[in-house]
Amino acid sequence: MENCPEAQRLRTHPGVGALTALTFVLIIGRADRFQCGKQIACYLGLVPEEESSGERRRLGHITKQGNSLLRFLLVEAAQVTVRSDQEWRNKYYHLMMRRGRKIAKVAMARRLAVRMYWMMRKGWDYEQLKKFGSHAGQPGPGDGVK
Repeated sequence: MENCPEAQRLRTHPGVGALTALTFVLIIGRADRFQCGKQIACYLGLVPEEESSGERRRLGHITKQGNSLLRFLLVEAAQVTVRSDQEWRNKYYHLMMRRGRKIAKVAMARRLAVRMYWMMRKGWDYEQLKKFGSHAGQPGPGDGVK
């Protein structure tokens, strides 16, 4: 653990312990081989299966294509994060009321995996992530109707 600065950085995120951080670093490898967070979620099997035909689109259970140990550790770490971080708790309860407990747990694990990916890719610790974090989906200067 002392020889792995990436894992030490990931441990600064609430809920992420040594085992989760080290497993994430070892399984993901180089973060630059993925272009976005969606690819990480897909690689880990945290996205829903899709059965589409014509106009009908049906999303099923998660694909479970990736490493099952890392998926388990991410779910556990996300649950610890939900207990320790008020913002995560609010999102979890909102999801749980809408979609159910199991889906909310997996959604939070996916969110944690994407955050850990960006921390690894940018070389940020948790404080830097909170300061400069993802602004995806928020309108920036120059966006909008012209």
